[in-house]
Amino acid sequence: MSVLNSSETEISTFYLVGIPGMESAHVWISIPICLMYTVAILGNCTILFFIKTEPSLHEPMYYFLFMLALSDLGLSFSSLPTMLRVFLFNATDVSPNACFAQEFFIHEFSAMESSVLLIMSFDRFVAICNPLRYTSILTISRVAQIGVAFCFRNVVFLLPFPFTLKRLHFCNKNHLTHSYCLHQDVMKLACSDNKVNVIYGLFVALLGFLDIGFIFLSYVLILKVVLSIASQKERLKVLNTCVSHICAVLIFYVPIISLAIIHRFGKHSSVLIRILLADVLLLVPPLMNPIVYCVKSQQIRKLTLEKVCLKQC
Repeated sequence: MSVLNSSETEISTFYLVGIPGMESAHVWISIPICLMYTVAILGNCTILFFIKTEPSLHEPMYYFLFMLALSDLGLSFSSLPTMLRVFLFNATDVSPNACFAQEFFIHEFSAMESSVLLIMSFDRFVAICNPLRYTSILTISRVAQIGVAFCFRNVVFLLPFPFTLKRLHFCNKNHLTHSYCLHQDVMKLACSDNKVNVIYGLFVALLGFLDIGFIFLSYVLILKVVLSIASQKERLKVLNTCVSHICAVLIFYVPIISLAIIHRFGKHSSVLIRILLADVLLLVPPLMNPIVYCVKSQQIRKLTLEKVCLKQC
């Protein structure tokens, strides 16, 4: 690690950013952000409540949806306080330790969401390719073991992030480019050698791409089975069971891959595009996943409509 020059003073505060050039409109921008967070939190809490209290939903598919809702809530609560401070109160300062902690939780819940999407693809693969053994393969205890194993994996691989950042020295530059803390954003501000952070960050990113690869592989195998079905009506019926999961995968991975590519290769790209993508990454998946599953899952949709009708009556 390089030694700081005597003329360089290590900084004690980072500064977040809302939307550059639109500072005067931050209060108005905070209104749709608050609404999106409110809908996301209510939607995911509703899914958690239904799955916990409704015996008919005590199945592997819905237990995995339970995990997805927990990941979405964690993602929302990790970023909500900071974004509201920035947009509502123009309070952009954050201490390094608080920043390091936030980036850990954001990356942890993002990784957990990625893991759950992978598990759900395995669930669809077993249900379609080996339906007769579905209940014997995905027992309740095995579902719990899979969830704990992936959670443990993510904690082990992401826990070094805040510690590798803490060993760096930060001077001269202290302005981040998002309204919350990200590992790749923070490490760029370091005035000491950050090669360890870069290499380890790439290693963890590759693990994330492995999740995408296995999801893609599972759908290749699913498609192979579906195409072997003679009846076109049956093909569409089987594929329809995967629509919700495919939507969740696209909603989550499209912005995160786009943001990673821009951070890695788009050094001269528009700052506004990076900020918007970063906000979409945290706002859209927790908002859209409950909506998608409420629309596509007949049982959850039925329960939701029953609750709404009871309240109106």
